[in-house]
Amino acid sequence: VRLVESGGGLVQPGGSLRLACAASGFTFSSYVMSWYRQAPGKERALVASITSDGGSTNYADSVKGRFTISRDNAKNTVYLQMNNLKPEDTAVYFCKARWSNRLYWGQGTQVTVSS
Repeated sequence: VRLVESGGGLVQPGGSLRLACAASGFTFSSYVMSWYRQAPGKERALVASITSDGGSTNYADSVKGRFTISRDNAKNTVYLQMNNLKPEDTAVYFCKARWSNRLYWGQGTQVTVSS
């Protein structure tokens, strides 16, 4: 099982980034996928999640209207489009796959928002 995040980097406030999480080794289309983030000194927190068929999404209040989660089950990939980024969005971003009692995490990708 592998979850590999990509797309992180350094961006100025107000900028955009698109994260991707490529999955392999399990039936991706059966899993709820989520993005979490962890800032220095803080606990890991849910950013957004999407159901297995992509029909329903959920967002943390802090990112509503700025971030969009989506998935492509044909490509076994989940995305996080992040717009109007703010310094407080700086964190390591992780993707998570969950189905029944099975839970997998990626290794994370760093997002830094700074001028």
